[in-house]
Amino acid sequence: MVGVALLFIVLGILIKYGKMYFLIAGYNTMSKEEKEKYDIEGIATVFWKAMFGMAIIIIVGYLVSIVTENTSIQNYAFYASLIIGIPYLLIKSNSDSYKIK
Repeated sequence: MVGVALLFIVLGILIKYGKMYFLIAGYNTMSKEEKEKYDIEGIATVFWKAMFGMAIIIIVGYLVSIVTENTSIQNYAFYASLIIGIPYLLIKSNSDSYKIK
């Protein structure tokens, strides 16, 4: 589980600070004119925050599962991070607040 959390953190860093926007689904297939209509820096920040938040939930779940000696807690934390993180990421990044008017 820690490996998955680290993967989320690395992906968030690559998107936000490495400017690897092609990792954002659909962005790399847009025309140059369409890309200019979006605040990609803002969207990258949303991706970084969501990935980091999901990683924190997974790590906390992992640590709690070690302390309580209940391994199923880490699975619950993993799925909770996905259930919370993915809809947040989709809704927030597709909102009108990142479209340049």
